[in-house]
Amino acid sequence: MSLAEDLLELAAATAREAGRMLVDKRPADGPDVVQTKSSPTDVVTQMDRAAEQLIIERIRAARPDDAFLGEEGGTRAGGSGVRWVVDPIDGTVNYLYDLPDWAVSIAAEVDGETVAGAVEMPRRGESYTAVRGGGALLHTASGARELRVNARVPLAKALVATGFGYDAARRARQAEVLTGVLPNVRDIRRGGSCCVDLCSLAAGRVDAYYERGVQAWDIAAGALIVQEAGGRVEGLDGAPAGPELTVAAGPGTFEALHALLAPLDPASG
Repeated sequence: MSLAEDLLELAAATAREAGRMLVDKRPADGPDVVQTKSSPTDVVTQMDRAAEQLIIERIRAARPDDAFLGEEGGTRAGGSGVRWVVDPIDGTVNYLYDLPDWAVSIAAEVDGETVAGAVEMPRRGESYTAVRGGGALLHTASGARELRVNARVPLAKALVATGFGYDAARRARQAEVLTGVLPNVRDIRRGGSCCVDLCSLAAGRVDAYYERGVQAWDIAAGALIVQEAGGRVEGLDGAPAGPELTVAAGPGTFEALHALLAPLDPASG
């Protein structure tokens, strides 16, 4: 088994355990909000912190010399050349409201390149995995299937996922961009979780995705899953995907969406 496959096995098992814990221990009246981040609506719950602690403890028990980048502050140095990029709950507001579209996202980098990714969606009963160069899979109770993005979908027939930031001024700007996108596509979907959107793209459930403001932990695993399913994940004009803008789609659709977005200045605000 290669290093990447070993890392994926650990990522997938840890994501499953964290997902089960988040379902089983979610308070019946909803988790308490313990902190806000960029705005009063950008929340951290006690379960975010508990899940990240579980993930770090499990991975460090198996690989004590690895580094970590976690959304909730679990950033640690390491000397092995492997770094784990962790989002314990992507879609925290969905989790807070007991909506199903949230996920545990764990990616492993080797010397700065993402080589393995696992996204666990407990409320959907779905697990998504990918190894660089080895394809992407969706695992359910009925088995596993290989993922392929939809390719060459004309924008007029494309179902496009997106998301919005928490800052009011940024939301207003994103709404302006959306008014330039919506008339040119089949429809828009806003689910509330970046990595769920990316996995939906990989599974062919949407045709494209774009968003400003996503962070490394939001996209690390999901981007690899899309790429291994045949899609592109980039910023504007060939820049890396990241906080400025992330655009993802299959061949043909990506280029058309990029051409639509670029003059709308979606990375501003």
